[in-house]
Amino acid sequence: MRASRLLSVVLLLQDRGRLTAQQIATELDVSVRTVYRDIEALGAAGVPIYAELGAGGGYQLVDGYRTRLTGLTPQEAGTIFLAGVPEAAAELGLGAVLTTAELKLRAALPARLSRHVDEIRDLFHLDAAGWFRETETHPHLAALAAAVWNRRRARMRYRRWREPREVDRDIEPLGIILKAGVWYFVANVSRSPSAAPEQRTYRVATILELTVLDETFERPEGFDLASSWAAWAADFERRLHRDEATVRLAPAALDRIPHLMTRAMARNVRDGVGPPDPDGWTTVTLPIESVKHAHAELLRLGADIEVVSPPALREMMRSSALAMTALYG
Repeated sequence: MRASRLLSVVLLLQDRGRLTAQQIATELDVSVRTVYRDIEALGAAGVPIYAELGAGGGYQLVDGYRTRLTGLTPQEAGTIFLAGVPEAAAELGLGAVLTTAELKLRAALPARLSRHVDEIRDLFHLDAAGWFRETETHPHLAALAAAVWNRRRARMRYRRWREPREVDRDIEPLGIILKAGVWYFVANVSRSPSAAPEQRTYRVATILELTVLDETFERPEGFDLASSWAAWAADFERRLHRDEATVRLAPAALDRIPHLMTRAMARNVRDGVGPPDPDGWTTVTLPIESVKHAHAELLRLGADIEVVSPPALREMMRSSALAMTALYG
């Protein structure tokens, strides 16, 4: 670990020029005292580092010195694909690995291309988090990522919606997904020693306890994480919207639906809306999770929507309208 950090110090100075001990410590997420020790060790090993004292001072390499020790480890090479989402890499426990990998790559680039990398970074930014949502805490995400990386079995206790609420499972974690700021993972699950494993998808935030075991496993032949996730997400959407509601929409509602409704509802409006009636309203059938959920969703459209069916949903909307009339007079 220290050898990798020493190399990172050299690559930082090679790439950035003069840096203070505090700047190096911030980049490598270590203490300033650790940086002092690393600089001393590099000097003793013959690396030509010298210090400039005073304002604007810092450590730098002798002009013309360049290291060629830029070979990537397998783990560093793998994290390059997370370079566009450094916050996600940090949550996975791979932040330091990604930093070292980027430094090695930049050290191997000509100065002109290295400057171009900085320009690209200033022009494009990916923010993977979703809107209007409190950030979830993931105390077990880094350990889960290590289990995925090393193909280790794990034992978890997680929280679910139905009883019993807390359940223990032995899992073979196959991959991790970041969807709109929410972490999920796919795993083969053993319900009993004699039963064949099932492929399941879980939300990482539901993990209450996680123990990574010493046992390894083999990934299923032909398993593809992206395809598995796409199939699960499509199936989840179908299972989520089990019922239907017929509604009439005012012209103003058609513009607001893509911003207020679920993706499935918006898609049905886009693909299934018919010609307007004499009042300019259109009738469409929407997929809904339940009458209760639809009630909360459709109230967002206020007087620009009329529920035709089912009767239970129409009555709930009517009761809400009457209660609001009574409240506001």
